[in-house]
Amino acid sequence: MRFDLTPYRRSTIGFDRLFDMIEANARGASENYPPFNLERIADDRYRITLAVAGFSRDEIEITAQQNLLLVAGRKDDKAEGPSFLHVGIANRSFERRFELADFVFVEDARLNDGLLVIDLVREVPEAMKPKKIAVRTGAPLAAVENESAAGEAKAA
Repeated sequence: MRFDLTPYRRSTIGFDRLFDMIEANARGASENYPPFNLERIADDRYRITLAVAGFSRDEIEITAQQNLLLVAGRKDDKAEGPSFLHVGIANRSFERRFELADFVFVEDARLNDGLLVIDLVREVPEAMKPKKIAVRTGAPLAAVENESAAGEAKAA
């Protein structure tokens, strides 16, 4: 299925990254290892749960960058281990990327019983939050300043 986002690209500003992600996901199938869940805990709280059975805390690396969360698991493929007759539990290295919206940050990450749980929170800075503007009466400030400057010039 092909998405044509051209009409949206023409009439929006600043959504290029979102449109690029949609088009990239539509083009190719993504890797499904390790399996994961995404959930919304509250309006501004999210949770990613990855099934990472067989990985220790030291073999998992989580890197948060601006608008990107990278979770990587590194296994030493050359390590000597038991001789398996059947391997049904995937135990290979992985790298999983999650695109994050603006102001979404990692709050906590825990590994327990083969599940890596990453809690995220959206914290919008006070300066970016909507604020009410009081409507006053009278002349705009620029007009008042110009009138007082003109009056001072006449007085001199």
